Amino acid sequence: MCTKKQFAKVFTVSLALVVLISCRGVRQTTQASPSDSSTVVTVIPQANGVATNREVAVIFSAPMDPSSINSSTFAISGVSSAVTYDVTNKIAACKPFSDLAPNTAYNATITTGAKNAQGIPLAAPFAFSFTTRATSDTSGPTIALINIPAGATCVPVDTKVQVTFDEGVDSLSVNPTTFHIDGVTGTVSYNPISQIATFTPAASLAANTSYTITLTSGIKDMGGVALAPFQSSFTTGPCQTGGNGVPLCPSPGNFAVLAGTTVTNTGSTTIAGDLGVSPGTAVTGFPPGLVSGTTHAADGVAAQAQADLITAFNDAAGRSGASSVSGDLGGLTLSPGVYKSTSGIGITGDVTLDAHGNPDAVFIFQISSTLITGSGSHVVLTNSAKACNVFWQVGSSATLGTNSVFAGNILALTSIAVTTGAKFDGRALARNGAVTLDTNTINGCTCLP
Repeated sequence: MCTKKQFAKVFTVSLALVVLISCRGVRQTTQASPSDSSTVVTVIPQANGVATNREVAVIFSAPMDPSSINSSTFAISGVSSAVTYDVTNKIAACKPFSDLAPNTAYNATITTGAKNAQGIPLAAPFAFSFTTRATSDTSGPTIALINIPAGATCVPVDTKVQVTFDEGVDSLSVNPTTFHIDGVTGTVSYNPISQIATFTPAASLAANTSYTITLTSGIKDMGGVALAPFQSSFTTGPCQTGGNGVPLCPSPGNFAVLAGTTVTNTGSTTIAGDLGVSPGTAVTGFPPGLVSGTTHAADGVAAQAQADLITAFNDAAGRSGASSVSGDLGGLTLSPGVYKSTSGIGITGDVTLDAHGNPDAVFIFQISSTLITGSGSHVVLTNSAKACNVFWQVGSSATLGTNSVFAGNILALTSIAVTTGAKFDGRALARNGAVTLDTNTINGCTCLP
């Protein structure tokens, strides 16, 4: 039997051992939860079938441990491949050593051996499949759009250069060596979803200075085919104005909506400004639609507005020095200037128009065919850009998607459809066709006395 003194001694020794073990003998660990694991966000094969000489790639949700991204953790079943990892853009690419078989389905897997920068593995293996097309890729990528027009002047000193490619490119091939402003230090990023590369200068450019943008043949598509070398020059500002706007004042400037044949509305549309039609006579749907200004149906005011619209349309179409654009503008940030498309233009997601602090900055879009914006898309105005200084000259018809937010003056040769729930700051001006509305909010521009 222990005495009280003996028990106290044993208890003291035991407590010391517990403390010693907890401090030195046992390491307590915190187990990572599945929510700490990185995931694969997107797979990037071509939508129309993968060319037989192309790589496939994935984008991770967070930075990965480069040493864990290799041919053991990322593989195409039955195919020997080289695997690379782009740290900047979080892209892993798997490039077969020899061409894949044409018109063949393949399975690819990324194992839990792939770990993020904290050493946490994927929560589960990620598998995907793709099918090759009949041919290899033999044509190099081209530049579909550059946000600074060739020969542009008054370019803000804090500008970034954004280039949109017509196809996906190897992200590792897009870097400050292959894409830069000559003589300027900066960083390069690449978004494989929008196919946009961005060069960001490390410091502001010098004012009133000429610069050259260079993209070299070191840039290659996902089949390893090179870009043709490209150069374009511009001059920085500051300048006093952003150029002249398209003349819409005094007429038809106070019209928020003007059509050639009919104006048709469904639902509780509100229009801040005048509404007109000429030479057509029909205006329907008001009420329930509301117009804060005056409605002109086939009267002298509407006829004069249509005549003046022709002048403005031709003025916008005739502006020189345009930068070539095509396809979808979504994801771009554009500086003031003139942009020309020889076909149609779409907007999926957001396009940002950056005036760089100049409230007089003017944006003119010359569109040979249609203007179509996606559902929920936005035209975002930033740094003092104004809707009334944005002009969309449309060679056929314009359609604004449901619940989209649009800014600028649409000058359409034919018709304009503003679909359900779309909001519109600017003017909807159709020369020869109808304007159709559906539960919209349209805030027109005002001509100053």
